[in-house]
Parts: sequence; structure tokens; C-alpha cells
Amino acid sequence: MIRTGEDYRESIRDGRNVWIDGERVDDVTTHPAFQPIVDIRARIYDLGHDELTRDTMTYVDDQSGEVCAIGSKPPLTKEDWHAKRRGVDTILDYAGGVVTRVGDETVGEMWSLADGQDVLDKINPAFSENIVRHVRNATLTDPFHVSANTDPKGDRSKWPQEQDPDVLLRVVSENDRGIVVRGAKFETAAAYSNQAFVKPTIGDWNSQTHSEYAVGFLADMGNPNIKHICRSGFRGMRSAEDYPLTNRVDEIDTMIVFDDVEIPWDDVFFYRHTEAAGFIRATLHRYSIFPFVQRHLRWADLLLGFAHASARQTGVKMHQGVREKIAEVAAYREGINAFLTAAIELAEPSPSGLLMPHQATMYSGRVFACSNLPRIVHLVRDLAGCQISLTPSAATFGNEETAGWLAKYFAVGDVEAEERRKLLAYGRDLLNSDYANHRLTFQLFAQSPPFSHLLAVYNNYDFEPATELMCQSAGIKTIDGRNR
Repeated sequence: MIRTGEDYRESIRDGRNVWIDGERVDDVTTHPAFQPIVDIRARIYDLGHDELTRDTMTYVDDQSGEVCAIGSKPPLTKEDWHAKRRGVDTILDYAGGVVTRVGDETVGEMWSLADGQDVLDKINPAFSENIVRHVRNATLTDPFHVSANTDPKGDRSKWPQEQDPDVLLRVVSENDRGIVVRGAKFETAAAYSNQAFVKPTIGDWNSQTHSEYAVGFLADMGNPNIKHICRSGFRGMRSAEDYPLTNRVDEIDTMIVFDDVEIPWDDVFFYRHTEAAGFIRATLHRYSIFPFVQRHLRWADLLLGFAHASARQTGVKMHQGVREKIAEVAAYREGINAFLTAAIELAEPSPSGLLMPHQATMYSGRVFACSNLPRIVHLVRDLAGCQISLTPSAATFGNEETAGWLAKYFAVGDVEAEERRKLLAYGRDLLNSDYANHRLTFQLFAQSPPFSHLLAVYNNYDFEPATELMCQSAGIKTIDGRNR
């Protein structure tokens, strides 16, 4: 059966080695930096039991008859993708903001590797069996699954062997039980997750067929030899009244240090063979890209809602220039929506028999969403005006010595000063706070940097139809010496 929120909390009370702000964390479920986002993840599990949401968040597995989470269901039909989209919308509704690393958007990376079973079979059929088993386990038990990806990398002009070899995670030994790995990875939410799919980031293998860095495996985030060294949380730096998003949906990023961690052979998906590592790098996001871009849609909704509400509240929405800017935000929002909708409508079968969002459409949608986000954020700042950076704190609004003046000068027509303050505080946290700028950077790089986004479009696009049309129009018979 699907887990409850308390089942999840109990599963991460395992004595894991978590550090933040120079101190070891006794219990990630109650620590101030982690508790809000742990509570949201727990609430997601509880949504599967809630009478109002269980039909949206769950389905009955055909083979086992078990009730399972819709986010972990391998997609076979267009309706599966529509159901996943409804599930993510429900999660974000209850979160009251954008939460990205909650599991549904990373489990798809294991589906990508399952599509490469022929590659794995050439290396070792046991690896193929491992990924099939773990995909099935994720379907039935819905662990909080993340995806450890980026290494420290060190001096990128050098190979890791030319510096500290641990700048990229590697296998240092193997035995009858499994492999022993050493190195570090960065991953949001690792400190309060159950497991992570760990794989290489290196793309150029320098013509190597085998490498100790070519390894992919599933790691237990409660392993005592794994250290979670976390960035400082933004929560607590300011009050929840002044920074509502910061205090509600900050997701803590972690450097996971693998200090000679033994990984059982049953949890290894590939090892040494660069062909398998190259395959997963090329196909990693073919499923997870959909929920990632869907979160951009929710971000766009919040930006659009704030922009329109601010213009209404101050009475400037009748101005042509204001309407044009709001329309730009709306067009951005609807562009993301169109890519998501088309990717389902044009969905295509995968090598393992799953149904992928249309790849060229989806990768193009990621470029559109990520590359335009900074411009749209700045446009909404322009619409909001400077007042979001000048508004005093809620405590100042409540102080009897200053409250009268703020009530006088922040009121707008029939809108009382406190309602105006709430909108300005929300806009500041959405656009200008430490949390806001962190999120903007995260959205740009969370699924690889922008140049990789464009390369993914190129590698997944069929250029022949457009080329053929052009050649017919121009009367060209050959382009590269070959008859068309």
C-alpha cells in the first residue's frame, strides 16, 4: 500500500549523517531548516489517502492490485500523462508554491535507463535485471527518490586523473558484495529523501571504452558512510509574514559525500562501460523533462497572477504599456502550456514500450521555459515598481508608533494597507529575495545548463522534413553529394 506521511517521516529518522550551518542534525523531520519541506513531502503522501484527492493522486496497479502513487507509474498511455499532470497540479496547489524535488520528476530517469536494456544486456544482463526490478519497486512502494547528478568537477581544463581523482565520483574497488565508491555529488532534497539514482556527468570519455567514472547505481540516503553537507536554509532569516515562500517551500540543496560507500551489486545499473554512461546522459531527461517544465508553468502562473493583481490594485492596468507587458507574461505562460499539451498529444513509444512525451517538442519547450524565465521575472519586476524593495516589515506595520503612518500611505483606495503589504511582501519573495534568486538560478540549471538544452533539441529533432521542403522549393537535388 502507499505510504502515509508519518511512514515517510519515520523512514528518514535513521540516524543519517546530515550537516547544516556547522552542526549535525539530530532529526531532519523536526529541524527548522528542513521541517517545512519535509511536511510538504509528507502531505503529498497523505494526499493519496485523503478522500478529496486520492483519486487524483493514486491508481490501482493492474498486476498487484495495490493502490500506488500516480507519480511513480511508468507511462503507457496519453491518459497516464494527463493523470500525472493533474497530480503535479494538485501537489503544487497544496504546497502553496513551486516544489521541484519531491520524487515524481526524478523517478523518470530510471525509466530512461530501462529504455537502454539492450545496452545493459551487452555489458551484463544482471544490470538490466536490476533496473527493471528497481523501477517496479519504485512503482509499488513510492520511495522518495532523487537523482544525484553534478560533481564538484575541480579544474575543468584537466582530467580527474590529473588532479584529485575524487573530483568526479568513481569506483575505487569491488568485491563479491558490490562496488565501493568515493566522491561527491550535489542533489537537492537528498538529506530528506530515501534513495538517489547516482550517475556520471562527464560527457567526453576521451575515446575510453572503460572507466572507473562510468558508474550508475541506486544509493540509500541513510547509509552511515554518506555525509549530507547542506547549504544554509533561507527559512528563519526573515518572518513568514514578510517572506511567505521562503518560509514555506525552500528546498535544501546537499553535497552528498560518498566516503568509500559499498553499493551492493543488486543496486548497480552499469559499471565501467562508457557506452552505458553515454546512453543515460543522452536520454536522462526524456521523461523527467515533463514535470520539470510543468513546474515552470506554475511559476509562470504565480508571476502572471502577481503582475495582474499589482496592476489592478494600483489602478494602472488601463495603460497600454502595462497591458502589453502583462500580455507578454501571459504569452510566456501559454507558450509553456502549449508545449506540455502538444508533447502529450504527439507522444511517442519508447524502446522499452513506454510512452514518451514527444521529444523534440518537449526539449524545445524546456528551452522556451528556461531561456525566457529571467526576462519574464525582470518584466514583472518592472510592472511591480520599486515599492516591493521599499516595503517595511510586518512588525513595523503592527507597531503602534508607525502603524498609523503606514495605514495612511500604503492604503490604495478601498484596499487597506495590510492587504497592500501582503501583496508587496509576496512579490518581493517571488522576485527579489535570496530564495527568489536561488530559484531562478536553479530553474536555469536543474536539468543541465542552457547549452545542453539546445544540444538536446538538436539531437532529438528530425531536420529532414524541413530540408526536403526547402529542396523542393529551391529545385535542389543534392546537398552533400548524395541524391535526395
